[in-house]
Amino acid sequence: MKRAPIQPVKGTRDFYPEAMAQRVWLYERIRAVARRFGYQEYEGPILEPIALYAAKSGDELVKDQAFVLTDRGGEELAMRPELTPTLARMVAQRQAQLPRPIRWWSFGPFWRYERPQKGRTREFFQWNIDLLGTDDPRADAELVAIAVHFFREAGLAGGEAIVQLNNRRLMDERLAASGIDGDAKKLAYRLIDKREKLDPGAWREYGSSLGFQADQIAGLNGVLENKDLWKDSEELTQLFDLLSAYDAADMAIYEPSVVRGLDYYTGTVFEARDRDGEFRAILGGGRYDNLVADVGGDPVPGVGFAMGDVVISLVLGKYLRLPSPRPAPARVLVTVFSPEMAGDSIRLAMRLRASGIDTEVYPEPAKMAKQVRYADQIGIPYAIVLGPDEKAGGVVALKELATGEQVVATIDEAAERMR
Repeated sequence: MKRAPIQPVKGTRDFYPEAMAQRVWLYERIRAVARRFGYQEYEGPILEPIALYAAKSGDELVKDQAFVLTDRGGEELAMRPELTPTLARMVAQRQAQLPRPIRWWSFGPFWRYERPQKGRTREFFQWNIDLLGTDDPRADAELVAIAVHFFREAGLAGGEAIVQLNNRRLMDERLAASGIDGDAKKLAYRLIDKREKLDPGAWREYGSSLGFQADQIAGLNGVLENKDLWKDSEELTQLFDLLSAYDAADMAIYEPSVVRGLDYYTGTVFEARDRDGEFRAILGGGRYDNLVADVGGDPVPGVGFAMGDVVISLVLGKYLRLPSPRPAPARVLVTVFSPEMAGDSIRLAMRLRASGIDTEVYPEPAKMAKQVRYADQIGIPYAIVLGPDEKAGGVVALKELATGEQVVATIDEAAERMR
């Protein structure tokens, strides 16, 4: 009996060449924007001690969402659910050697034990970008501007994506004025973070379950309805002014319900969403001025954001901005005319590679139509035929598959034409 194929782990994805080409396309645009703003690429380990996240990421992330394993020495490790604590640890380890400010970015795999659904997987790739070493609002504005300019780089414009901003210090003041402080403040942020995910009745019931009185919930709701509250914050006022200088103000708005669920944010917080609010947040981040100290270093202020590949891909697909790049890595296929000429085809391919042309050789002699059809199927734009007549004349036949045009040329001429 034929065995059924083994299925992938729930919540993970197979990246066939077509899907991988889209992921590479996304990475290239991320990389272009990050480099344009002067950020250096870095990477951290996949596994970290669970204590690194337990300190500041919040109980929900550690208890409910982290993939946790125990090594042979009995230490509890987590497959990284986020990168900011790793960044803080890395900075703390080499604080004296790192020039300030620190501008770093990364794009890699992460894991969260969540229920897979549209826009949410258990394994995902995430862009992380951070600026550390200054508490000036100009740094906050730069990170928001990077998000906006990435959206434009990816083809999103005209309000198809928007960055929503708030400030935790401003919200702290408003909560304190409502008699919410200390441990209750953390619960209030949890309640605020759930507001867009629950209907009004369920949201009030959730607030009651957290111990808040009806008047406190009503007062909190009043704060969240005040769209002009940002004018009471010097930080936010300056931030919006700076976004104009960054040519990013048209894609940024104030949204009091954005507080971010993680405990380590201390100032500006922001999320980006698609125009219609159809999907979860595209990206999220903010200012964290205590995190490096919390992992054993000296205090270093920082601001940054993270963007997973799943939701941004859905948004780009919705607005028809996600391309379908052809996955073939080669620029040309060198065909094999006969067994006797296989070595000639290989030597020709090596000459083309040496001249900077990505080249594939068909693995065996076959009918020429079959070889050319294969090149066209996987997206190779050119095919070269080297037969006895071409060899004798010191030339090759170069065929452009999109047009069917074929020319006879020297190898150098063929290489130049393909460039």
